[in-house]
Amino acid sequence: MNRTIINPLYKDQVTFTQTSEETGGKITELDLILSPKGGNPMHHHTSFEETFTAVKGDLGLKLKDKTLILKPGESYTVKKMEGHGFFNPSDNQEIRFTIQIKPGHTGFENSLRIMYGLAQDGLTAKNGIPKDLGVAFWLGEINDSKVHGLLFKLLQPLGTLLAKGIKKKGIDRELLKKYCQ
Repeated sequence: MNRTIINPLYKDQVTFTQTSEETGGKITELDLILSPKGGNPMHHHTSFEETFTAVKGDLGLKLKDKTLILKPGESYTVKKMEGHGFFNPSDNQEIRFTIQIKPGHTGFENSLRIMYGLAQDGLTAKNGIPKDLGVAFWLGEINDSKVHGLLFKLLQPLGTLLAKGIKKKGIDRELLKKYCQ
């Protein structure tokens, strides 16, 4: 299994420096390279906290009521249930940062591998979301990410049904086998 994965849509790179399995479930640690203006939507997690540390360039963190810009060497820990998103504020420079998840989370690790693999195989839209919405909602379940926003809240009941269909058809097992072994 590759320790480094690349999303060809955004040229973002994730390196698994420590996995949940390797640390006995204590942490998951990732090293990320994020393209200019890259980032993710506001979301929260219910079962783990994340510590973000800027390594090279400024790392932006969107929080519920403020935006932080972390300079290299600075860190911020997002608690369970705390809404957040990260971004690269630069127009022309990639940035590098680390994320440490406590406790470790194999589902989060697997979801990244699957999302980046689907993007490499051309099975995502231009925004990186899997073309199969059932897969998208299933990935949200396994990585414990609850996306914020009215549209997501409205789609959640349908998404739950679609994710169940993915599991019932065994597509979840196929994706795990293809991208995570």
